[in-house]
Amino acid sequence: MAFDQLHRYLFNQGNVRGELVRLQSSYQAILDSYPYPSVIQKLLGELMAATSLLTATLKFKGDIAIQIQGKGPLSYAVINGTDKQQMRGVARWDEELTELPEAFSELVQKGVLVITITPEKGERYQGMVALDKPTLAECIEGYFEQSEQLATKVILRTQFSDDAAKACGMFLQVLPTSSQTTEKTDTDFDHLSTLTDTIKDEELFLLSANDILHRLYHQEEVELFEPTSVIFKCSCSKDRSAQALTSVSKDELLDIVAKDGDIKMNCQYCHAEYSFDSIDVESIHAGTYGLPAGQA
Repeated sequence: MAFDQLHRYLFNQGNVRGELVRLQSSYQAILDSYPYPSVIQKLLGELMAATSLLTATLKFKGDIAIQIQGKGPLSYAVINGTDKQQMRGVARWDEELTELPEAFSELVQKGVLVITITPEKGERYQGMVALDKPTLAECIEGYFEQSEQLATKVILRTQFSDDAAKACGMFLQVLPTSSQTTEKTDTDFDHLSTLTDTIKDEELFLLSANDILHRLYHQEEVELFEPTSVIFKCSCSKDRSAQALTSVSKDELLDIVAKDGDIKMNCQYCHAEYSFDSIDVESIHAGTYGLPAGQA
């Protein structure tokens, strides 16, 4: 049994692909960055598992962001994942509330699911679907049905204990090999989807990937590929923060330093803090920030 791994598999006798992801350390790193309430922790786990599963479908270098926007107690949640399975995420909610609703529909009211695909080369793509189903998994299934007309099955689960938080996900999808699916393809997918629905929490969290696939699909011909590691990694840095300050006038930045002693910038994902003094401000606007002393 291994966590923080994504497993891809293929049904050799059907036009269907599958994925299995299980997260622990990478998921815990997001939870450790901020004191999220338990219901937000659960949603972030499901969102992280979903992002890993969808990132694995990329055929190019780039990243996917799965974002929830709502008008209820939860206003915003997002997980970013790269083609290398590097994840980061954050959530925003009404922190004045002493208790949050457990039901997804009550937590995220009048919400939308936004999926943004950003390749390193090529145009950015963004799709959107209403969060009008009881669970996040069902909303993602609806997204694929609406935007790509691909039959898709998504299972998202979380588990919490004294020593660790864990998130797991499974993903089945008809391969987009043609613009039209055949009756046999639909039958195969429905059969495999029904089998996948029988997975129990204790099996998903305790069995090895091989054992899970055997438990579910022992009568099918399944090809399991080498797993990919999933890690938490934030792309923030002091240099990136300095670059952002170039859009603010030097006089305005120096006024902030004079008033507060320095300029503090916080990463919304990992909550790392970067500070800049007046010397930093001068070099940022002179274009010499970060250069070796001899080149400044």
